[in-house]
Amino acid sequence: MTDIPSNLDELRERIDRLDADILRLISERAECAQQVAEIKTQVDPDAVFYRPEREAQVLRRIMALNKGPLDSEEMARLFREIMSACLALERPIKVAYLGPEGTFTQQAALKHFGDSAVSLPMAAIDEVFREVEAGAANYGVVPVENSTEGVVNHTLDSFMDSSMCICGEVVLRIHHHLLISSTTRKEKVSRIYSHPQSFAQCRKWLDSHYPHAERVPVASNAEAAKLVKTEWHSAAIAGDMAAKLYDLEKIAEKIEDRPDNSTRFLIIGNQQVPMSGEDKTSIVVAMRNQPGALHDLLEPFHRHQIDLTRLETRPSRTGVWNYVFFIDFKGHCEDPVVEAVLEEVRLRSAELKVLGSYPVGVL
Repeated sequence: MTDIPSNLDELRERIDRLDADILRLISERAECAQQVAEIKTQVDPDAVFYRPEREAQVLRRIMALNKGPLDSEEMARLFREIMSACLALERPIKVAYLGPEGTFTQQAALKHFGDSAVSLPMAAIDEVFREVEAGAANYGVVPVENSTEGVVNHTLDSFMDSSMCICGEVVLRIHHHLLISSTTRKEKVSRIYSHPQSFAQCRKWLDSHYPHAERVPVASNAEAAKLVKTEWHSAAIAGDMAAKLYDLEKIAEKIEDRPDNSTRFLIIGNQQVPMSGEDKTSIVVAMRNQPGALHDLLEPFHRHQIDLTRLETRPSRTGVWNYVFFIDFKGHCEDPVVEAVLEEVRLRSAELKVLGSYPVGVL
């Protein structure tokens, strides 16, 4: 950049020329996406157009190439939307999520798939699983754990009865706001609606600012936002998407007790995902009820130096005081070392189920 424009008009002309170049290049990329779709369809009429491992590789490459001034995550988000729009030209993706509209799960779905995906709200987590299993949706998005309140048991239980694979993950920073409608009298708020987990994540703030307000748990934050529209003395705890969707005013922002409050969501689908170069694997293991069972389960991971990122225990449905273990670890099930570890675990356990190997969340 040796030839720096000397005035505002020259800068604006240069921006116009750059915009035209960007437009041309995006259009060329979209045409390439259409050609990819044609080739895939000729080879296989039922071809899979969305490739999680390929998308993760592209976004990682963009972040590695980026030299600023936009930060790498912001640049990756821009490319995510370009890729989402190009993919919609091939075949729009239908994504089921825990609804209604305006939930953090919908926000996670759009963060992962982009705004060109068709998002389908479901009333419960098990309905998300059924929608994908039936083929009515290509993928589903479900919450699995929160950094403050821990694991979402309903999601783990659903995996025990489902044939779905985990195809990806997305981590969403969760910011809660106290919202009111245009008819709410701020000084008279005596009832607050929200999801039970949101109440737990904002407990200290509520104890300090609204100690006497009735806390009414509902199925989702979006439902809480919807209820506030009809009452003059109530408020809701919800996020930005719900505030915008239901036209509510924020009277207090970021009221979560922990500033690093975040939730991890899983992408479920019918496909096994090839290696992307930076992957996780999730498994569920039922162990025989005997001394040293947990040690026997974990020892192969330690010996082969495989990094465990999560270990959860749930009661087994096959016997009283028996348990199953949900484990996440770094690596892909096609990696020879991981294959060897899983074979050892299979021999030591009563049952082993691989839920899926998938790219580590990029954004």
